[in-house]
Amino acid sequence: MKRILIADDRASSRELVRTVLERAGYEVTEASDGAEAVALALATAPDLVLLDLHMPVLDGFGAVGQLRAEPRFAATPVVALTASAMDGDREHAMTAGFSGYITKPIRLAALRAEVRRLIG
Repeated sequence: MKRILIADDRASSRELVRTVLERAGYEVTEASDGAEAVALALATAPDLVLLDLHMPVLDGFGAVGQLRAEPRFAATPVVALTASAMDGDREHAMTAGFSGYITKPIRLAALRAEVRRLIG
């Protein structure tokens, strides 16, 4: 079973994504900030990481930077989840090391499609 780590400071957002992904057959772990996400990723080696860009302690950009600095996460897909949808935001995230970009409110079909695209 493929493992996915979700990091978002809003419990309701994590719950929605977790429910959709568990129903699709994935094992899901949750973190409430970027630092916790990095620690959990190092401990559990997920197949995919979904990171909210705006979190306390360590934001999504800081978390993806720390993950990409670890050789074992060089090829792990990391997707940005964000309410920021301004011109250039997607490009900024991709340049920072993200593999994908999903805007909030999350369209569930788009979430499922992106996860399938990245890890099957």
